[in-house]
Amino acid sequence: MDVNQPKQEHLLALKVMRLTKPTLFTNIPVTCEERDLPGDLFNNLMKEDPSTVKGAEILMLGEMLTLPQNFGNIFLGETFSSYISVHNDSNQIVKDIQVKADLQTSSQRLNLSASSAVVSELKPDRCIDDVIHHEVKEIGTHILVCAVSYTTQTGEKMYFRKFFKFQVLKPLDVKTKFYNAESDLSSVTDEVFLEAQIQNITTSPMFMEKVSLEPSIMYNVSELNSVVKDGEGLSTFGSKTYLQPLDTRQYLYCLKPKPEFAEKAGVIKGVTVIGKLDIVWKTNLGERGRLQTSQLQRMAPGYGDVRLSLETIPDTVSLEEPFDITCKITNCSSERTMDLILEMCNTNSIHWCGVSGRQLGKLHPSSSLFLTLTLLSSVQGLQSVSGLRLTDTFLKRTYEYDDIAQVCVVSSTIQVES
Repeated sequence: MDVNQPKQEHLLALKVMRLTKPTLFTNIPVTCEERDLPGDLFNNLMKEDPSTVKGAEILMLGEMLTLPQNFGNIFLGETFSSYISVHNDSNQIVKDIQVKADLQTSSQRLNLSASSAVVSELKPDRCIDDVIHHEVKEIGTHILVCAVSYTTQTGEKMYFRKFFKFQVLKPLDVKTKFYNAESDLSSVTDEVFLEAQIQNITTSPMFMEKVSLEPSIMYNVSELNSVVKDGEGLSTFGSKTYLQPLDTRQYLYCLKPKPEFAEKAGVIKGVTVIGKLDIVWKTNLGERGRLQTSQLQRMAPGYGDVRLSLETIPDTVSLEEPFDITCKITNCSSERTMDLILEMCNTNSIHWCGVSGRQLGKLHPSSSLFLTLTLLSSVQGLQSVSGLRLTDTFLKRTYEYDDIAQVCVVSSTIQVES
């Protein structure tokens, strides 16, 4: 903390102290065995020490609290609190006192004074007190500027300032990764998975009170950070939600389009803004910090002009027995109507049942149609469903869909569980 002392003697004295919570007093125990030369002297001294815990004197942590001995660290997201006191050190009555506190950051200057009113007079040995609070939202250098103006008994106007410089540090390192849910190489669903990696880069443990994702207007979010056991949701991180220094924790969220936007393929296709993370933690004796990230953005998936996705498909089917799948075909274009023809091409293991080359009719922009298809497999094991072709007769363009999904094929003698 840098303090610029005024060169001129003033009638008033300004004191500024940062308000922080105390810490638990730590003691260094000194002990020995009874057969040693000091005998039980050290043990008796520790028992008489008021700072030790009765019955556990050899513990370093005591029952007393220690007031802060220095300015300490200030982290982004915490609340900076300071006590400002202006004391009349003279034997004169001072008039028209005004105290102003500003916080200068790299981008702005903020007025933190609770009141800008002028105090009419201040008698000798009296003081004006004020407590300021500010939620720190920027990292880097901050300067607290405290200015005092007053008038002496002779009518002379006096003014002085003090500067208190401190650094705001980054408490957490947040990294995000987006995964567009894919059922195969050609079909992309509307679900988006967000992985958030949060690392504690301070020197003390944190209690993670809340880590949530506030989705954008087009999405609903589901947290995937708990498991259900005996009807109760249990955190995947266990009952202890402490994050030790330099430890990293990974959170997972699933975002799905809201029903009113799910059918608008052209709209969802171009959505890049997903939402923002809201992180709340506590340190030491309950000091709270909070961070909100900026709007998280992802690379929009490329669906192409026509998107084919599977709505229903069985997990397990019997060998050489027909089964049904339901497909959803969407026109992702926002301007052009398509006239589609469906072709079904057999593979070594998958055989389609029905007429290939049939007309599906016109599909308007951003609209969808559902189609039930029948097929069977001639080979056991995990088989890929492939061989669908969609042709747009207007542009004479063909879209190929292979590896749409996978299905487990078992012998017909084995009972298939639905």
